[in-house]
Amino acid sequence: MNKEKDFLEKEPVGKLLFKLAFPTVAAQLINMLYNIVDRIYIGHIPDIGAMALTGVGVCMPLIMIVAAFAALVGYGGSPRASIFMGKKKPEEAERILGNCFSLQVMISILLTVILFLWNREFLLAFGASENTIEYAVSYMNIYALGTIFVQLTLGMNAFITAQGFAKTGMLSVLIGAVANIILDPVFIFVFNMGVRGAALATILSQALSCIWVLHFLFGEKTFLKIKKENLRLKSKVILPCLALGISTFIMQASESVISVCFNSSLLKYGGDIAVGAMTILTSVMQFAMLPLQGLGQGAQPIISYNYGARNTGRVKAAFWLLLKVSLCYAGILWLCVMLFPQGFAAMFTSDAELMEYTKTALRIYMAVMFMFGIQMACQMTFNSLGKAKESILVAVMRKFVLLIPLIYIMPALWRSNQTFAVYMAEPVADAIAVTFTAILFTVQFKKALAAISENGK
Repeated sequence: MNKEKDFLEKEPVGKLLFKLAFPTVAAQLINMLYNIVDRIYIGHIPDIGAMALTGVGVCMPLIMIVAAFAALVGYGGSPRASIFMGKKKPEEAERILGNCFSLQVMISILLTVILFLWNREFLLAFGASENTIEYAVSYMNIYALGTIFVQLTLGMNAFITAQGFAKTGMLSVLIGAVANIILDPVFIFVFNMGVRGAALATILSQALSCIWVLHFLFGEKTFLKIKKENLRLKSKVILPCLALGISTFIMQASESVISVCFNSSLLKYGGDIAVGAMTILTSVMQFAMLPLQGLGQGAQPIISYNYGARNTGRVKAAFWLLLKVSLCYAGILWLCVMLFPQGFAAMFTSDAELMEYTKTALRIYMAVMFMFGIQMACQMTFNSLGKAKESILVAVMRKFVLLIPLIYIMPALWRSNQTFAVYMAEPVADAIAVTFTAILFTVQFKKALAAISENGK
């Protein structure tokens, strides 16, 4: 491997993390705009904004599932590709890229068919009411057409970032996000298409991003290229990628399951306004989670490459820097939410009742968000080290062992205000999960570093 490809091993860790993390964080923030811009515009449609926003919010579980499948393949394969690059085995890394591309195309076709045939049934199960179901169906019928663009953009872009091309990865989502911001008001208001216009703007924008990503990975500037001879699926190549990607899949797909649990409970105790508030809460939570994931993705090539190259000092330095930056970001955003909750709510709705309701719910829901820097830094590092079992365990613990049961337990314990008790499940689960993750990571990180030190240079 030539010197140009060795920068992950040679450049100072602090400079390298900033160089890689800044574009990946920007990319995550830009990517967040796809759905959030839709919700901002939809929430301000005259007369029907609040109900339309709630309807589109019910679509989020399905949208999260589509993104989760992209993460299953892309975030499972890309760390392994980086590790093989660190081991100076680029041919193995390209086999991983080719297999992951083929699998994502297959998954995209299957998901498109499922979304077309059964989206109404899913949406009703996910918390849509007779007042919101038509808005939800109108959005999903069009969004389903763009499933393959979403899959390939999110999944394959991970391989661009994994090679250290963070700016190119950022441009992949910037192209689509700018297009979406421009097209949304045109289709929603000028052409009077409402929620259908928002969905159409989204899939056209994702198509542009997809073209950019594939042009790069089939081109000459990439270190790892999609080649015809690597497209045939081989179990020994793809199965380890899926094993590593399961944790990220669980983390993202479980958001879908959790949305269903939250929406059904909130509809029972608080009605459509409580579900509408949840749409805003999950949008604001994305402001916290996606940049933290972006920081982790920026650190991933550094940690994975140097883990493969057995450079323990750089692996350790990259993790500690990632942890410090993640904690600072999470703490600052938590403070902003606690001090100015109404400002965040006003971004998504002009309905006075919904805004006032959301203000209180937001403070409860995000009460311990300042701790999330620990959770995300540890979980993303587990992935970067190829530690599939540990990564899966921390994802399952937070979502399935803790949060889902608490959504139903908390209203039973706090009967004086059962609606807000549902929101309380999030901070209680998060506090326990972060403690568990920190303890597990401390033990396993030492073991991982000791293992490569024994076989080191």
